[in-house]
Amino acid sequence: MTTLYFLLPVIFLVTLFSIRIYISGKKNIPAALYMEALRNENSGKLEAAVITYENALQEVQKVRFPDITLRNKIIDRLKVLHTIIEYNNSFHFTR
Repeated sequence: MTTLYFLLPVIFLVTLFSIRIYISGKKNIPAALYMEALRNENSGKLEAAVITYENALQEVQKVRFPDITLRNKIIDRLKVLHTIIEYNNSFHFTR
């Protein structure tokens, strides 16, 4: 009988925890923003991609358990895009 009193709350907590993980996994806003920024980058809209990457980075920081690999990918992409934009701007001024 005492194991029943112990087992029921444990099952209840595991169920609640699994539902919470399922729901939080469905709302992956940083990954969606990252994909949108990749599309912008591939279509040549570099400034729009930078803005979207920065928004994705802010969303990654808001998450309770941030995805470190996604954060590092976003930071690397931002560095590359800033370098490309600076190069394009300096190239336009020399003509």
